[in-house]
Amino acid sequence: MLTPVTAVWPGQPYPQGASWDGQGVNFALFSEHAEKIELCLFDDKGRREIQRIPLVEYTDHIWHCYLPEARPGLLYGYRAYGPYRPEAGHRFNPHKLLLDPYAKWLDGTIAWSDAHYGYRIGHEREDASLDRRDSARGMPKCRVVDAAFTWGDDRPPRVPWPQTVIYELHVRGYTMHHPMVPPALRGTYAALGTAPVIEHLKRLGVTAVELMPVHAFVDDRRLVERGLRNYWGYNSIGYFAPDNRYSATGGLSEFKTMVKALHAAGIEVILDVVYNHTAEGNHLGPTLCFRGIDNAAFYRLDPANLRHYVDFTGCGNTLNMQHPRVLQLIMDSLRYWVTEMHVDGFRFDLASALARELHEVDRLGAFFDVVCQDPVLSNVKLIAEPWDLGEGGYQVGNFPVGWTEWNDKYRDNMRAYWRGDGGLIGEFARRFTGSSDLYSASRRRPHASINFITCHDGFTLEDLVSYNEKHNEANGEGNQDGHNHNLSWDCGVEGPTEDPAIRALRARQKRNFIATLLLSQGVPMLLAGDEFNHTQRGNNNAYCQDNEISWLDWTLTRERETMLQFVQRMVRLRSQHPIFRRRTFFRGEAVPGAGAKDITWLTPGGAEMSDEDWKQEYARCLGVHLAGDAITQTDLYGRPVSDSRFLVLFNAHHEDIAFRLPDGAGVTRWMMLMDTAHEEGLARGGMYSGGNDYLLRSRSVALLQEQRAER
Repeated sequence: MLTPVTAVWPGQPYPQGASWDGQGVNFALFSEHAEKIELCLFDDKGRREIQRIPLVEYTDHIWHCYLPEARPGLLYGYRAYGPYRPEAGHRFNPHKLLLDPYAKWLDGTIAWSDAHYGYRIGHEREDASLDRRDSARGMPKCRVVDAAFTWGDDRPPRVPWPQTVIYELHVRGYTMHHPMVPPALRGTYAALGTAPVIEHLKRLGVTAVELMPVHAFVDDRRLVERGLRNYWGYNSIGYFAPDNRYSATGGLSEFKTMVKALHAAGIEVILDVVYNHTAEGNHLGPTLCFRGIDNAAFYRLDPANLRHYVDFTGCGNTLNMQHPRVLQLIMDSLRYWVTEMHVDGFRFDLASALARELHEVDRLGAFFDVVCQDPVLSNVKLIAEPWDLGEGGYQVGNFPVGWTEWNDKYRDNMRAYWRGDGGLIGEFARRFTGSSDLYSASRRRPHASINFITCHDGFTLEDLVSYNEKHNEANGEGNQDGHNHNLSWDCGVEGPTEDPAIRALRARQKRNFIATLLLSQGVPMLLAGDEFNHTQRGNNNAYCQDNEISWLDWTLTRERETMLQFVQRMVRLRSQHPIFRRRTFFRGEAVPGAGAKDITWLTPGGAEMSDEDWKQEYARCLGVHLAGDAITQTDLYGRPVSDSRFLVLFNAHHEDIAFRLPDGAGVTRWMMLMDTAHEEGLARGGMYSGGNDYLLRSRSVALLQEQRAER
């Protein structure tokens, strides 16, 4: 629209945002404390403001109007008038163009300048001063969208939790170097929907992709000025808009087409979402959206000093979940992504911050109550990162029924065990069997535990076995950023090496991690690129590295292809055998009709573990017998689920150990399915007699399947 509108109708307060109904566009914006709101319209390039329209209608704290002449593609923003009194919690400044919190698409990016701040940069009174420069020229613009899309017969795959294998990936970095993706599409939503990418996911056997943040986000000014980017995207500014930097076409339909293509392949789409804070930072941050619309409503303010923010996130601010309109914003956003964009679930960054009603974490806070009763959201996958940075924020195991959790206890124990640390076999057994100590008391099931060895935050699997120390120099923060507690082991040399013995040991350790992860009860999560040895060169905090450090290299050397094939086989083995993905916890008891306990832990001598055995500090080797004929559950059609009996042997010791194989009432023979001591993780189907010793190599996992014949 290049000419000023001539008709302005009252419109409706709902829905919020800019809504095209086929005849015109309704605009609605919440602000409880503003004294005046102006809708600003821009030319088709977003460079020139062509009209300001005062919103005179005001219903239940929502300002609204209807423009019968407006059409999809119109670019707009808002200006909010009211008191600029930071000491009272108000930061209205009409000189700052503001984004619509409900915008479905943002055009352009921020061109940083001092004009983006509501106060005068460098002023002696800091944020108590007022800046009168117009920020519109350097701001993205909101675009009115036509949401129409032909979904056809698209249906959510609805993969049951026990059958789920999650694959965490970054939209851009995943395909920037993919040789089979057209160059013009690389790094975009469209690339994820191409046949070569989907074929890789299918061959790998994953059932869900977990996309790192795709909500519109901001590159911090400090990063941009150092030539870096906010690559990970945990800096949201628009909770309804897919970030435009991942779009090849500049249109909303590209994201939907990607989802549709993944669904057609049976793969679910889970979004990593950041509702705990926004990109506006602390009291010295920019004024881009929420701060200028209604600072006192959208943010948790320090009651002792309303000029400052309560910060449970380490990012400068915390969204105010106590306010019903903020809670509504988040719920509307979540429902939008499910109903309009067809996503299948969410992973909530720093989810404990969402539970803070007052100060302490309340696991039955308003947000969780609302989600639990919501007919849409209660039926999608909900994953919590169960901590934040505030006091009492670590809440692993404490989220409500219906929620799953990233289980960092699993991550840390498995890393420490395979590093060779002692005194861990009891903890190892708890994590391997689904962490019943964390989830059974609340009557949750093993799938409540999202098990992972690596994720975006920290070392990749290749780096976990190649570095003792982080190497984050490229971030420009003097290597002071990122975790120091990595529980990693470089196998004898820090970083890359051509030593064949060390390379072989590293390959074995990676197989150990993958085998343990995929044989554990709970839901496994793989980090994209781990299947073919992706390295970040020791950077364990590559949040700002939009470059070769983070982008996956798809070149398949012999070593990388061997690793890929091993991961594929382990995922396939898990999918074929329900004993490794039980719906209920093991009981450690004999099951009627099975003639055996559902699970039995064994010493290397073949005896059942005693209380004293569990306490041995030196113990690093143990085995577990899993009775597949003692599952005692049914499938979707009520038929009993049964499986073979398996023996999993673990040896994190630096020496080989002779492990006595169990011998049952019949003549028991054991068929070797997998041994990580072999280069490809295969043992060529060898047969071993019960009662004899199996030489379990140092730092290895072996999996054997029972073959029984009556005497």
